[in-house]
Amino acid sequence: MNKLTHFDKNGNAVMVDVSQKNETERIATACSSISLSKETLECIKNNQIGKGDVLGVARVAGIMAAKKTSDLIPMCHPLMLTSCNIDYEIDEINSNIKILATVKIVGKTGVEMEALTAASVCALTIYDMCKAIDKKMVIENTFLLNKTGGKRFVAKVELKAPIVQEISDSIKDAQSVVIVDYRGLTVAE
Repeated sequence: MNKLTHFDKNGNAVMVDVSQKNETERIATACSSISLSKETLECIKNNQIGKGDVLGVARVAGIMAAKKTSDLIPMCHPLMLTSCNIDYEIDEINSNIKILATVKIVGKTGVEMEALTAASVCALTIYDMCKAIDKKMVIENTFLLNKTGGKRFVAKVELKAPIVQEISDSIKDAQSVVIVDYRGLTVAE
């Protein structure tokens, strides 16, 4: 098991020193989902929520959150992100919205926390904008989907043929590869 990097030899919390790391392109995608009533989902799709364009406002909130991650999570480095994209997958059958937040940087440290923060705040914003009409919404399945750059490649995906090819293309420069399931349990290393 790897040791925790945010503690010194005396057990004090510290920010990891990344000064000796190489700058590389680093990309992380996190997802979250929010389950809601079919009526609420229809209102979102038809822009009938009183507070405005729910998915548009949530997208902006997610991007803003990614940029402010180091203000929220004490040991995160302040980063100059090069990109943050928020995409949605609307599942009308199961009445939920899947949020995919992809963050990029050319730097010395990864952007996993920024992607997770973006996806989480996006889901929270959807919740906030719709809570007046839907008291039973549930935010769930928030996790790191994948990350590239640095020494390790991590993928938390259902291994279907197109995704396997995408992973293969992404890991060619990695020193090690870890594939974990949606619960964070290692499937292959």
